[in-house]
Amino acid sequence: MNPFNEKPRPLIKLIENWQRLYPRPYDRREVDPYTKTRIILMNGTEFEANWFSHGFARLTDDNDLRRELALTRYIEKQQQLKISLLKPKDESILEHTIGYEQLAVDLTAELAQRELDCYVKTALDFALLEDFDHLYRYANLLEGEQGVFAEWLVGRYTEIMPARPTISHHRHPFDNVKKGLNSKTADVQTVLSTMIITAAEQQTMNYYMNVTNFAKSDAGRRLYQEIAMVEEEHVSHYESLMDAGASQFEKLLWHEYAECYLYWSCYSTETDPYIKNLWEENLSIEISHLHKAVELLRKYEGKEWQEVIPCGDFPAPISLHENVDYVRRILTDTVQYTSLKDDYARIKNLPDDADFFTLQNIVNPTVDIVPSHNVIEQTIRRRGADYRFQLAPNPVPELRDRRKDNTSVGRKPNSAPSTDFFCND
Repeated sequence: MNPFNEKPRPLIKLIENWQRLYPRPYDRREVDPYTKTRIILMNGTEFEANWFSHGFARLTDDNDLRRELALTRYIEKQQQLKISLLKPKDESILEHTIGYEQLAVDLTAELAQRELDCYVKTALDFALLEDFDHLYRYANLLEGEQGVFAEWLVGRYTEIMPARPTISHHRHPFDNVKKGLNSKTADVQTVLSTMIITAAEQQTMNYYMNVTNFAKSDAGRRLYQEIAMVEEEHVSHYESLMDAGASQFEKLLWHEYAECYLYWSCYSTETDPYIKNLWEENLSIEISHLHKAVELLRKYEGKEWQEVIPCGDFPAPISLHENVDYVRRILTDTVQYTSLKDDYARIKNLPDDADFFTLQNIVNPTVDIVPSHNVIEQTIRRRGADYRFQLAPNPVPELRDRRKDNTSVGRKPNSAPSTDFFCND
């Protein structure tokens, strides 16, 4: 599909009344896990679109342009609220959190497996293991506080077990900034991937920032606080990959194109008829937004859309599905890596005065104060072993002990074997 070839509708006709704006929530007992993760993905995508537009408006004093942005932004906000309200009121914050982390795991794995830019793929693979470990930590908290087994929430499509432990995710901010790409020379899929994963991780960060103080226990509040800080790292990590040199009008065009692509992907892969219809409606709305971005690019910069996106045909649709074998391979190969400035390094290759160790000594002076560690230790004390759902033993032998939480892997030299990251052919 090429959305530039589709006929747009007048923007004013896309605004909905209160009756149409309030959707029918999904049934948390029957919803397909990937329907739920698509909803979380598109909620984050609309949030990103809305705040990009606000940022753009704060960079110009042209009130005619501000008004054009405000109209589109109003519609984007209606879309975001409608999608967010698909979550039912009887689904707890923790249950919903499991959906966020399943999305993070399976979306990242999907993007990594199709990514031809090795640098971007490595960035995806690196953070993948961290979101995978977050899923395990939240799942143990959920089992302990609500007696709910997260394996049923993820449909047994995504394993639940330790990866690079969350305690090791805390890095110096300098090490979370990577090299940006050039959207004029990069593959369309690569540009889309950096935008999609940044929006998804930003939404996760925002969600945790806002629900941390609503958690029902001190252990929960502490865990959300810790992982929210890791999500801040992930947003810094991914947003630095994006093309900072593009103009605001070029970025606006890319944002609208990415939204069209994602709604088309969701429509192409959705199994719930009601939700599928919503994706189709939103695709039509975004096509109109895209054509408005084309108009603004032409009016203010004298450029045609082909100068920014040479071919408007979409890549293959994003599909959310199980990625067990792929995650296990990345876990086996790279668990003992950390981020180092523009690159990545095995812990054993870091100098003793590395920024990573400096930051670790500040935030983790002793392991007994680390929330992500204590959640697992509490589970072990209560039930004799941690909670996991795994189809085979953990591929990292050092992470197989279910009666002790490992706090050395990914943090101390020679705590586990690792080979290296790999590129797609």
